[in-house]
Amino acid sequence: MNINGKLIVSSSPHIRSVETIQSVMIDVMIALFPAALMAVFLFGYRALLTIIIAVAAAMLTEAIWRRKRDIFSDGSAAVTGLLLALILPATVPWWLVIVGSVSAIVVGKQVFGGIGYNIFNPALVGRAILVVSWGGHMAGDIWPSPQPFAFGYDISVVTGATVLAAPEKAVTFSLPELFIGNIAGSLGETSALALLIGGVWLVYKGHIDLRIPGGFIGTVFVIGVLFGGGFYGNIYMTGLFHVLAGGVMIGAIYMATDFVTTPVTPGGRLIFGIGCGLITMLIRLWGALPEGVTFGILLMNAFTPIIDNFTIPQRFGGVKKSA
Repeated sequence: MNINGKLIVSSSPHIRSVETIQSVMIDVMIALFPAALMAVFLFGYRALLTIIIAVAAAMLTEAIWRRKRDIFSDGSAAVTGLLLALILPATVPWWLVIVGSVSAIVVGKQVFGGIGYNIFNPALVGRAILVVSWGGHMAGDIWPSPQPFAFGYDISVVTGATVLAAPEKAVTFSLPELFIGNIAGSLGETSALALLIGGVWLVYKGHIDLRIPGGFIGTVFVIGVLFGGGFYGNIYMTGLFHVLAGGVMIGAIYMATDFVTTPVTPGGRLIFGIGCGLITMLIRLWGALPEGVTFGILLMNAFTPIIDNFTIPQRFGGVKKSA
């Protein structure tokens, strides 16, 4: 290969692309912008403050760990911080945001060798640590009710449980409200509309494979229809409720499609998405936690090498081994 006048000798395959890690991460941040903007719109200045702290803490932690002055670097730390912020409550204290970002970068990423070597999604590792260690700040009746345009109001005054924590109250929320995001929940998970807009951008740029989000969302819908109880008055509306409520949309589009921690084979990606949806609904319907997206994706991350191993396509012209 001849790059910038230099002859580079390497083994095949030789693939040239204008895309870099940084360009892909910038595309992901662009895709997350509608969800971040909606979070600030719904939850006010506290949402903006949480996003800024999470992103800054993640970038600084990675820069210190790698001993580099360029804190943005390839952009992966900024994406991790932004994703973590969007799956946190608006009422979470600032120090907990820092703990989550540092944990995501150090425990979820750098201890494995950095980007490309981590086996678990870093942002979800950070959130899992916060849920296990400081559950009082991450669950229960700590979720603020959205107040659009009320940027100066005290969000700690009007709080309550999410619709997943209190399914008997779910019928008080219409499906359009769930779709737009005017409900209590984590900063970036409430608005399915904003998440879908960003998802379309990622599909257009060719960064995500629809097998994973399709398998994830489809499984959640089917299990919601079959076992959701029909508390929305209609089993199909109940299935749609489980798709729109909680972190299914942000998990399926932005977390489960992580390049590093998910299968590379087409069949493996579909299996991965179905597995994420299955574990999520098992935890939601019969587990001790109201939400299972975090642990569903992390558990499937652990199975990624096995899934890839069993779904490797046969080489062209190859012959199957006899039993």
